[in-house]
Amino acid sequence: MLLKENEILLVEDNDADVELTMLALRSENICNQIHVVRDGAEALDFLFCKGKYGSRAGLPLPKLVLLDLKLPKIDGLEVLHRLKADPEMRGMPVVILTSSREEGDLVKSYQLGSNSYIQKPVDFSSFRETVKQLGLYWLVVNQVPEQRVTAGTT
Repeated sequence: MLLKENEILLVEDNDADVELTMLALRSENICNQIHVVRDGAEALDFLFCKGKYGSRAGLPLPKLVLLDLKLPKIDGLEVLHRLKADPEMRGMPVVILTSSREEGDLVKSYQLGSNSYIQKPVDFSSFRETVKQLGLYWLVVNQVPEQRVTAGTT
C-alpha cells in the first residue's frame, strides 16, 4: 500500500507517543518517511527551512503534520497559527493529535484551521488503531491537488 512521497511530520515531545505513532504508521506501510521534531520551534524551522533545516529548501512539504499541542518552546496552537497564516503552508493538512481534553484547545484548534482534532487514546491497541486510521485517511483516501508547494518558498 506504500505510496511515493508520503512523508509525515510528527511534532511530539513524548518519547512513548513517538514510538507508538511510528510503530502504527510503519506497520501499515502508509508512509515513506516520518520526520520527528520535539518542540514547536523545531517544527517551524523544519517546515520553513530555517536553522539546521535550511537544506530542505525546495523539497516537497510533508503530506501531513501530526501536531501535539502541549509542546516545549512554542506550543502547538502557535505552530498551527503560523502555518495556517502562511499562504504557502495553509493547504497542508494538520491533524492535532493530543492528550488534551480541554474544550478550549479543541475550539481554538478549529478556529486556527486544524483539519482534524484527535484525542490520544490511553490504551495501546486503541492508540495504534487511531493512528493507523488517520494515516490511511490522510495519506491514501484524502485527495490533494497534484501541484504541491515545496518547503522554503516563502
